[in-house]
Amino acid sequence: MCFYFEYLTKQRKKYLNLFIKLLIVGLACWFIVTKVSNQKNLVEFQLLLASTPAWTVRLTLGVVVVMMLINWAIEVVKWKFLSRKIEYISWWTAIRSVFCGLTWAIFTPNRIGEYGGRVLLLKPANRATGAVAMGVGLFAQLVLTSFFGALSIAWFVSTYLPTPTAVKFGIWLIGIIYAGTFLVLYFNVHWIDGIVGRFKFLKKIKPFFSILEDFSGRELWHVLLLSLARFFIFTSQYIVLMLVFLPGMPLAAMVFMIFILFFIQSAVPSLDIFDFSVRSFVASNLYSYITTQEIAVMAIVSCIWFVNLILPAIVGSVFVFNVNYVNSNKS
Repeated sequence: MCFYFEYLTKQRKKYLNLFIKLLIVGLACWFIVTKVSNQKNLVEFQLLLASTPAWTVRLTLGVVVVMMLINWAIEVVKWKFLSRKIEYISWWTAIRSVFCGLTWAIFTPNRIGEYGGRVLLLKPANRATGAVAMGVGLFAQLVLTSFFGALSIAWFVSTYLPTPTAVKFGIWLIGIIYAGTFLVLYFNVHWIDGIVGRFKFLKKIKPFFSILEDFSGRELWHVLLLSLARFFIFTSQYIVLMLVFLPGMPLAAMVFMIFILFFIQSAVPSLDIFDFSVRSFVASNLYSYITTQEIAVMAIVSCIWFVNLILPAIVGSVFVFNVNYVNSNKS
């Protein structure tokens, strides 16, 4: 395909680039409009807002949106830090990369489009290596989700399910081992480079994974702490909305169930645009143990889904037009 592109005229490349951009934005808009218009839980959230003083609603939603902006700002910092081993990118390019990736992510399975959308703003020769570096950042986020999620599941089983003491002990042991395994794998991420080298059919892509050898323990800690800041913000968004609209829930149980929600969400294959269904179903079942307001819980989950994924994807659709998809020689 790339060989064919080399023989396209400059004018045809221009039109092909425009077609690809319009296709991406068109798909994103179609998915967003279709799913948001059919999102019953967002309607439920509007009803929830109607029963709350207007100033409280504005302040709460304002805080949640500001948290979203801080969250993605931290991701921009993390991406700029990860990509510096490959090439220098400006802060503006890093911002465009992150938001462009979010637009791609909403209509691709398991957010895989985020890789393509983000690394396309790197130089063509650096994109494959950039995807590997980006994977380090995503893995750091997964480590935290798995660590806190596994331990929270052990707590949930021990607290709410009638199980023998021996079973509870076994579940806690499994949870601790599972959480610890992810931490060990993360701080030895260079093992992946060695594993890829063991397979002959992967030797062509092995050079791209050599960047994993370059990450020091200190740099991995830096990435993990940035990811932890994002994880804290994600959690705080749920806490703020639940404290305001569902007062009276025990704080510790509320937080642990948020961790379980993140864990299950990361383990279930889905599209970002359909993610609210997974979140809503899991949240309503989890929180039924501590509240009878399952509809309100689902509404809150859908609100955060909209703020964290849909709004940034809309912003990212603007940046999609600044990317050259065919034979680009500049970012």
